[in-house]
Amino acid sequence: MVAAPPTIANGSVVAHPAGAAIIAAIKAAGVREIVGLPDIVTSDGLLWPMSRDPDFRLTRICKEDEGVSICAAMSYNGTRALLMMQQTGLMDSLNAIRAIGVDYELPVVMMVGLQGKEPHLLPEASAAYGVRIVRPVLDAMQVRHSLIEEPSDVGHIEAAIVAAYDNARPHVFLIGRPPEGS
Repeated sequence: MVAAPPTIANGSVVAHPAGAAIIAAIKAAGVREIVGLPDIVTSDGLLWPMSRDPDFRLTRICKEDEGVSICAAMSYNGTRALLMMQQTGLMDSLNAIRAIGVDYELPVVMMVGLQGKEPHLLPEASAAYGVRIVRPVLDAMQVRHSLIEEPSDVGHIEAAIVAAYDNARPHVFLIGRPPEGS
């Protein structure tokens, strides 16, 4: 496993969130099903370690919107699932998220790598248009979301997943820096 390279911003090293800490928070929230496809931002620190972890079952998909349906269907029998993808797949899945997560009020929890986001900028300040529009689009859809970019951001993952399932609403974790592998 390759550790994320250190990021330098304004002359200082910027810490990346630890993949192991994110995985521990996901487990603590009762998630055992991982649905997803590879994403350059999250694969090394999250997806590959989870694919080897016997506590998880990985379902590989071809299209992100089918992952929305799979995760929502699992919620009917009390199974907690996490959908992993990149922001381009999130944008491609907006109608499924709107219908299944928002209109039908089903808990679809997603971790979305922000491919192309500069590590020292907030998503809204990114030069990448596809990164800049993610949070405003989620806000317009009234989909709860949070940014995971620093080690301290990991502390709210468990509570956000539990709240998504308790309230039957989607939640999107936006991964702004590649998590460090272990």
